[in-house]
Amino acid sequence: MTVEFAARLPLSRNELDRDAEFRTTPDLDRVLRDDPATRWLPVHRGELLRETDGSLRFVRAEAVPEDAVTLYLGRAVADAADAPAGTRFVAVLVDDRTAAAIESDDVAWVSLRMFGTELSARDQGLAVEAVAMANWHAVHGFSPRTGSATEVVTGGWVRRDPEGHEHFPRTDAAIIVGVTDADDRILLGSNAAWDADRYSLLAGFVEPGESLEDAVRREVWEESGVRVEEPEYLGSQPWPFPASLMVGFRARAVDGDPSTARPDGVEILDVRWFSRDDVRERAGNTLLLPGRTSIARAIIEEWYGEPLDLP
Repeated sequence: MTVEFAARLPLSRNELDRDAEFRTTPDLDRVLRDDPATRWLPVHRGELLRETDGSLRFVRAEAVPEDAVTLYLGRAVADAADAPAGTRFVAVLVDDRTAAAIESDDVAWVSLRMFGTELSARDQGLAVEAVAMANWHAVHGFSPRTGSATEVVTGGWVRRDPEGHEHFPRTDAAIIVGVTDADDRILLGSNAAWDADRYSLLAGFVEPGESLEDAVRREVWEESGVRVEEPEYLGSQPWPFPASLMVGFRARAVDGDPSTARPDGVEILDVRWFSRDDVRERAGNTLLLPGRTSIARAIIEEWYGEPLDLP
């Protein structure tokens, strides 16, 4: 992954030591609460508190209910105006009542995908980790092996059932690919769940026993009827909505008539080849592109040759 491309991936920035060894500290929650330097990051239904300047809102330990699920995120590796290097950060999963109590006129609960580009590298890393973990905890209150309720251990990174089975967070790998043809046009598709003018790259989850490269070939063929060759890795970005790792590729369409591209008619309702002139003339009007927090936007801009002046 080139430095230039990496700079286009806001959700991949990070200045945090996850400090995994510290997760096993006895009575970790109490240790963290007793340390006045600990910073607490509230998460509510996968959303975070956004300050008016676009930064994250942290709360004091006194605002964190004793029975709330807490997740040790790690410690800062660099000094910042609000916290020196070594400061420990904890996400706290708050219920509706607590969320309402800590909300105020100068902050609002917002999805990370709406303001991820505004965060510092440290806070971006904290936010992605916190949201991903919160989403995992939301659906793993019971053991998939026994059906019994699970308890949170190891700083929030493990859930254990009464029989001792331990369950760990999962990340689902998904590929996303910028396909170009012999004329260097890019292939974009419109998903059935989107507005008619919204287009993005083709993407899909990696299936069991499948390599990333094979997933690229299969997904593009299934969704567009286009055969591709020579998938080339570009970079990756976490996408915690709810639990994906987006692995970005570029690939070339196999020689042939590009007009044969056709949507699958179920997930993808339209696929089209776009030239740079097409994008320049239509973007933001009759062509809606992915937002700035997405790796899809980064890949499109990498092909386009410069950032697009769009939200």
